[in-house]
Amino acid sequence: MLAAVRDFASLHQQARALPPLPAAVVAAAEQHVVEAALLAAREGLIAPVLIGHRDTIAPLCDAAGGNLPVIEAADDAEAAQLAVAEVRQGRARMLIKGHLHTAEFLHPIVRELHGSGRISHVFVGELANYPRLLLITDAAINIAPDLMTKAEILHNALVLARALGEQEPAVAVLSAVEDINPAIVSTLDAAALAKMADRGHFGKALVDGPLAFDNAISVEAAAIKGIRSPVAGRADILLLPDLVSGNVLYKALEYLAGARFAGMVLGAGVPVVLTSRADSAQTRLDSIALARLVSERQQQ
Repeated sequence: MLAAVRDFASLHQQARALPPLPAAVVAAAEQHVVEAALLAAREGLIAPVLIGHRDTIAPLCDAAGGNLPVIEAADDAEAAQLAVAEVRQGRARMLIKGHLHTAEFLHPIVRELHGSGRISHVFVGELANYPRLLLITDAAINIAPDLMTKAEILHNALVLARALGEQEPAVAVLSAVEDINPAIVSTLDAAALAKMADRGHFGKALVDGPLAFDNAISVEAAAIKGIRSPVAGRADILLLPDLVSGNVLYKALEYLAGARFAGMVLGAGVPVVLTSRADSAQTRLDSIALARLVSERQQQ
């Protein structure tokens, strides 16, 4: 049985116990990107190579008190392509997004690395007022998923939750209301996903919906509304209706509630760290630790 990861402290502790993974950092010419790569290297999480403008990256490394190998790239598109080439040639086993747009980063990954499954993104959050890690998906890649796309997104999130040691993840499929309303498509999708789970489509997992955000994470809110659900108040995973609602939720929790998040892509063939260009070095480091641990456990 895998050791459970209950918070970011245990995440880092367990990730540091693993050998470093060779990693390519794409478009690395930014202070927080370089700092995170150096911190991750010092923690023994990765052996990074930085891809971008050498003349810009070198002084950033000096300012951060370290030195890392650099692959020269003329622009962000070339940096992303060179990173994929590093993976294909066996010199990198993790890809890390630096200071570039998500679409430009993902384009060669989707084209050349991923298999038949869906690529999706999961944020893992540590919140002061919630007793477990909270997974939010998909808030970065799939814009307006239909029912079967949501099923694939949920499958990926369950893979991550189980890699973190959750044996029977509880999934809340979110909408604006708890009742099925044909005018709100997300309520219909939620009900279908819950029935699919009842029939074993997702393996050992508790899946319920539609649920609103309040009763997904609050036992009291569910009780007041008279909702009986094995997921209400104890969700491990929040499956969002679309990218916009997911992105707004995670950023609201981060900026207004002080939540700490790490993010990664699943389904790409190699672990992929995907964070916002505005993220701190700590958020990037947390995300690298997450990807390192999950990639190891997926192979066990």
